[in-house]
Amino acid sequence: MPDVDDRGVRERVMAAAVTARVFVVDGHPLFRAGVRQAVEDAADLEMAGEATTGEEAVVALRDGHVVADVVLMDLLLPGCSGIEATRAIVADAPAGPDAPRVLFISGSAEDDAVVAALRAGARGYMVKGAPGEELVRGVRTVAQGGAVFSAAVADRLGRYFSAVHEVPFRAAFPDLTEREREVLDLVARGLSNRRIARELVLSEKTVRNHVSRVFAKLRVADRVEAAMRARDAGLGT
Repeated sequence: MPDVDDRGVRERVMAAAVTARVFVVDGHPLFRAGVRQAVEDAADLEMAGEATTGEEAVVALRDGHVVADVVLMDLLLPGCSGIEATRAIVADAPAGPDAPRVLFISGSAEDDAVVAALRAGARGYMVKGAPGEELVRGVRTVAQGGAVFSAAVADRLGRYFSAVHEVPFRAAFPDLTEREREVLDLVARGLSNRRIARELVLSEKTVRNHVSRVFAKLRVADRVEAAMRARDAGLGT
């Protein structure tokens, strides 16, 4: 008989076969349990940890308490939103293939939420309720550097971008950032700061700061003047 520790060999083979360590951020224990079961049933995935809030996730991943390849992120979290948490995780992540990749798993498939997630640095967006096998495939795709979207999200996203014509807006307002153009567009639609905060999944304080910068860059005194400038350029329609 060869002098081999069969158990040790099996453990090393299993470790080598793991393609992704998964960290889930969601406030619902039943959903986290479902993700945990799907991951444990997949031989090439393993759970790296869980968080119930965006703040917990950012601290765990930023401070090195958790090493994850894929972060499954909910959109609506208590306190720090999934969008804000994603921005922090992506900004703090080291450059290179070992950086965690964020995949949103949300009950909302609204266009603005999906676009905000992508702009925050997410690698995909799936709608809750998908079978465990579909979730596992999505995790594998994102872990390997790809992007993944639920069918309904992909369809809505295609229609969204086909309807958006941003080039004239950039030409009209070259000093504005992408976020400031989004805020100006919503101001031109007549939305209040509170509504804009909900649309872009931001805090009202952050929206107020963006609005103030937009006013300063456009050299306008108030929302009415800003909205008129924006509509002349085609925003707010």
